[in-house]
Order: sequence, then C-alpha cells, then structure tokens
Amino acid sequence: MTVQGWLHRRRTLKSVVFLVLRDRSGLVQAVVTDPEAMAAAGGHPEETVLQITGIVTANPQAPGGAEVTSPAVTALSGPAEAPPFDLYRPSVAATLPTILDHAPVALRHPLLRAPHAISAVSVAGFRTTLDALGFTEIHTPKVVASATESGANVFGIDWFGTRAYLAQSPQFFKQAMVGVFERVYETGPVFRAEPHDTARHLAQYTSLDAELGFVTDHREVMAVLREVLAGMTAAVERHAGEECALLDVELPNIPERIPEIHFTRAQELLAAHTGEDPRGEPDLAPAHERWLSRWALREYGSEFLFVTGYPMVKRPFYTHPEPGRAEYSNSFDLLFRGLELVTGGQRLHRHEDYLAALAARGESPEPYAGYLAAFRHGMPPHGGFALGLERWTTRLTGADNIRRATLFPRDLHRLTP
Repeated sequence: MTVQGWLHRRRTLKSVVFLVLRDRSGLVQAVVTDPEAMAAAGGHPEETVLQITGIVTANPQAPGGAEVTSPAVTALSGPAEAPPFDLYRPSVAATLPTILDHAPVALRHPLLRAPHAISAVSVAGFRTTLDALGFTEIHTPKVVASATESGANVFGIDWFGTRAYLAQSPQFFKQAMVGVFERVYETGPVFRAEPHDTARHLAQYTSLDAELGFVTDHREVMAVLREVLAGMTAAVERHAGEECALLDVELPNIPERIPEIHFTRAQELLAAHTGEDPRGEPDLAPAHERWLSRWALREYGSEFLFVTGYPMVKRPFYTHPEPGRAEYSNSFDLLFRGLELVTGGQRLHRHEDYLAALAARGESPEPYAGYLAAFRHGMPPHGGFALGLERWTTRLTGADNIRRATLFPRDLHRLTP
C-alpha cells in the first residue's frame, strides 16, 4: 500500500516511531521500527509532505482501525516550517486573527477545514436541486458600468481609463436571462462597500442567486427556496457527515411549508412582547430578527421564518408592490437561527411600471437603459432570491463569526492573505 500526504503527527519512542499522515480522506498511521528508518523519520518535521509504502496491518487502536507497517518513507517536499499552532491537537487555541493571517496553513486543521467542506457540498446541493427543477446555470459579469443595482455602497475601479464598479449582485443580469431561459441561477462573488465591522458582514461574499419566470407572486419563489434549502441540507447530510460530527452540527429540519409572517404583524408582536415599539420603522433590527426566530421555534417548531411584505421604501425599485397596499412589497427575508439568510421577492415585469417606479423615486431611467431594454421586448411575471453562502455555513456550524466560514475574508480591515 502507498499513501501520500502531510505528516500530521510524529511520536518518537525508544523503539518505535509513529508517523500519522493526513490527506483529504483522513488520517493513517505508519509504524517505524527499523533503527535506520527511525533515525530518518525523526528528521521529518510535522507538515512535511511524505509518501509511505508498506504493509497494511489491522490495529483497532490506530486511526481507521489499521496501520502501515514496515514502511518505506520518502519526502515529497523539503522539511516543513512549523505552523503557527499545532495542527495535530484536537482543539484550536489560536485566536481568529492568527487563523486568518495564516489561513493557507491554519485551514489544514480538521476543525478549521470542516466548515469549508460543508460549504462546498451545500453549493453542490443548491446546483443539483435547481438543475432538477429545470434551471440553467449562468455566469454574469462582476464588473459593471454603473452603480445602480441597490442602495449599498459600491467599489469603484479603473477599467482602461473608464470608471467602472464591482457588481453588488447579478440581479439585472439574471432578470434579463429569465427572458432567455425562464429559470436561471448563479453562484459567485458579490461586493458591498459598506463599512460594517461586525461578526455577520463581509465586503465580499458568495451569493447563491436564482430567478424564475411565470410566477403568480413571491410565494412561488418562496416555495422554490424551500426546495433549495431541503436539497442543500440533504447534500450536507449525505456528503459531509464526518465534518458535521466533528463540529457537532445539528442539521435543521426543513418544514413542508416554512412559516411566514407579514412585516406589519411581526412589528406588532415585537411591540407587544419586547418592550420596544418598532412600528413605523422600515426594517427589522438584528435583535428583532433573533426574537422572531425564537418565536417561530416556539410557535411552529421551525428554525426558519419568512418575513414578508417589507415596506417599499426599503426595497429596490424593481420590487413588485403588494396588491392593495402599495406601500408594502411582494418581497421576503428568510430568517434562519436568528439571522437574515435570504432576501427575495417578485419583480416588476412591465416596462411602463419600471418607468413609473423610477419616476416615483425621482430617478432618471437613462442610467438603467441597458437593464430596461429587456422589458421593452416582453418579460413574464418573475421573481427570485439571493442566499448568502457564508451566512448559511456560519449558522449551520454554529460559528461565532462569519469569517470562520470564509476561506479568505475581505472586510473593512483585511485584504490579505
């Protein structure tokens, strides 16, 4: 048998050297008893890349229940420098800044690697679910000509002498592609130049977006989102069981119908039970989201809650108003374990409605000409959502900071590594 990997742990005793090798599948132990080979093995620092060839021998006490005996050990890299902290220890004592500063090495620790494995299979579940529902995957530009996608701040860049911007979302493009494919999705980076310095915000994150045509209203979008969440959870359960066990992850149960509450009703509940009166405010505070999540768990046994009907003043101009109550919208946020995870809703689809919506906000349609062009040629009623991958992984794993679920975070203070 031949195995290749990193020297995870070396233990030298009087008459034996134990070498524990780590690769993508886990750990394997090699037992060196030959005196000459023991001396050579002692010269390999931990994290050196090795190849070990030997005989597989059963040993219930070894990782995986077997070990490699009579091994021939070959170094595939030079002697490794010591990592910033011991990667073989079962827990991580390093601080978050230390972990982030040394991410390429620190993430080798099984506990720190695990959230990213869970994230990867979550994306696979997202894709598989939407593929089965007839969606087409698209890939849209991340550099755009105008900063018009939302109220969030944007990053400006120089594009061959022309002012350009990093995209805040694929929103305009995915709406246009509803006119081509009817149902589309995308996974990719989005950029928000908002000066947040919190445990739940990033300046760059991964957005899982979907848009579908021929909907009656936003509830059809919510139904698709429910299927996506079920698919992502099932993928994690099937393909990341070891990582979930390592992090003591409790996977959520996805109700057949996720409970929902209108924004106005949510504010009434908050006013009646929290000692605060948020009525009249256009949005929910983080503390309110946490309270509503606890309420949904008590009332419905659900870790998910849709809050629908947000005021139009807090939604983008392309949002479809609520029939009969134009000050509210056919939109929603999905709360998961106390945190806003998804934003979505029904969009306007008639060209004249876009012109009216922009005029009502005192905006010229000229900067949106390329976006609005699609609606001049016939677009169906449609809607969609955007799910933050890092927030999903953070809540799933119980991490105390979104940066623990982000490979190389980009935020107010961090551009490296």
